[in-house]
Amino acid sequence: MSATAVRKAAPAAGTTPGTAQGPPRGRRIALVPTVALLLGAVYTLLPVAWVVIASTKSGSELFSTFTFLPGSGFADNVRDLDAYRDGVYWTWMGNSALYAGLGALLSTAVSAVSGYALATYRFRGRETMFNVLLAGVLMPPIILAVPQYLLLAKADLTDSYLSVLLPQILSPYGVYLSRIYAAATVPTDVVEAGRMDGAGEWRIFTRVALPMMVPGLVTVFLFQFVAVWNNFLLPYIMLSDDERFPITLGLYTLLEQGANSPALYTLVITGAFLAVIPLIALFLVVQRFWSLDLLSGAVKS
Repeated sequence: MSATAVRKAAPAAGTTPGTAQGPPRGRRIALVPTVALLLGAVYTLLPVAWVVIASTKSGSELFSTFTFLPGSGFADNVRDLDAYRDGVYWTWMGNSALYAGLGALLSTAVSAVSGYALATYRFRGRETMFNVLLAGVLMPPIILAVPQYLLLAKADLTDSYLSVLLPQILSPYGVYLSRIYAAATVPTDVVEAGRMDGAGEWRIFTRVALPMMVPGLVTVFLFQFVAVWNNFLLPYIMLSDDERFPITLGLYTLLEQGANSPALYTLVITGAFLAVIPLIALFLVVQRFWSLDLLSGAVKS
């Protein structure tokens, strides 16, 4: 082969095969999921953006030709919302904070203890119990709402704060996540070392296992908080006194009244926007716990 032919066959310095023909086929294929994710993000965030923009518009601006430009009525909308029925909106917000905060905290505690026990101890019926919990994860909440109402009605607890709190304490999905996370992050050797040092089971759980499980329990807390905050069906069935309504049920009743008084629609939209702010703030506050060292505080140096 001549030197000229060799030079033609060899690729130019600093180039890679396929450059002249455009990007590699793998890179073109990778663009497909990226575009799909972007479209999904737009589809998800567009309603949120609409609520944010609509909450800044007055009634006349809202019902005229809608544009994605901020309006000038946000302060007036907040004042009207605050004045509606002597500030009942803030009562609904406080009720949601109580239901979601206390319910998620109790649910996380129950999930932590149950998940750790299922992951650490070996006892008869453990797998059967875990499979029943998995069935609970697959069970739609609407199927359980009516039986829960009948049980709490027998105990004369309907139309009370407990009627919304008690069904939220046991979360099959929270127990499932806690068991998986405890099995992955709590080494058996560390538990056995604690027993050899004479520590009791409760002390081992609180001082050794629990610090390792914190990032997973934060996830359980967030999932349960959001689920309780957004829950509509259970309060709708359990409660009749609107002073105990959570924000979801309160806004629903306000929306129903808006059918006869369109001016209330601006209050509903503004209230929906304000109801999202606590969830965003919660995520921003607790996200730092996800970066904690999984073994932090569990093993002495």
